Amino acid sequence: MTVKLIDLDADPYTLFAEWMRAAEAAEPNDPNAMALATATRDGRPSVRMILLKGADPRGFVFYTNLESRKAGELAENPHAALLFHWKSLMRQIRIEGPVEPVTDAEADAYFASRSRLSRLGAIASDQSRPLPDRALFERRLALEEARYPEGAPIPRPADWSGFRLAPERIEFWQNRAHRLHDRAIWLRTDTGWETTRLYP
Repeated sequence: MTVKLIDLDADPYTLFAEWMRAAEAAEPNDPNAMALATATRDGRPSVRMILLKGADPRGFVFYTNLESRKAGELAENPHAALLFHWKSLMRQIRIEGPVEPVTDAEADAYFASRSRLSRLGAIASDQSRPLPDRALFERRLALEEARYPEGAPIPRPADWSGFRLAPERIEFWQNRAHRLHDRAIWLRTDTGWETTRLYP
């Protein structure tokens, strides 16, 4: 099967949306899963898998506890990188740029859209901090379940919100036979996007 070359004239957000739709049709689990790389003030990196929760020309959105390691590193060094890898499609997308908090209204709206147990878990969890005993977390979760019975409004915790990465660099990668892969990069400039193909 011949694999179509990446269209250098495409808008990168449109191309991202096209590839995401293909992933949603092909990937068995979490097509919106992405690796998020952050770094401390002195450049020590860390990376973890998280879920994309929004994408448009303003950037790529994810949510977390503001006391988590990733949020602490973003407070020190507000730049990050994302990586989507879809094995079934033999594609990946790399995205890099500065990160800013989402608005309270955006965080409230997304928090309200989560399942009841996910919202209660966000309240009960001290994300990324030591947990002496799993039973302690389960007791805290049970307390929150009693505090907010089924159907009761659950307010977003003050230490839970989201971030938006505004891309300065987006690279699309498509596998081709014999490692003759197709790579193309979009670099943000003052006037728009500069695009070029890269050697495999």
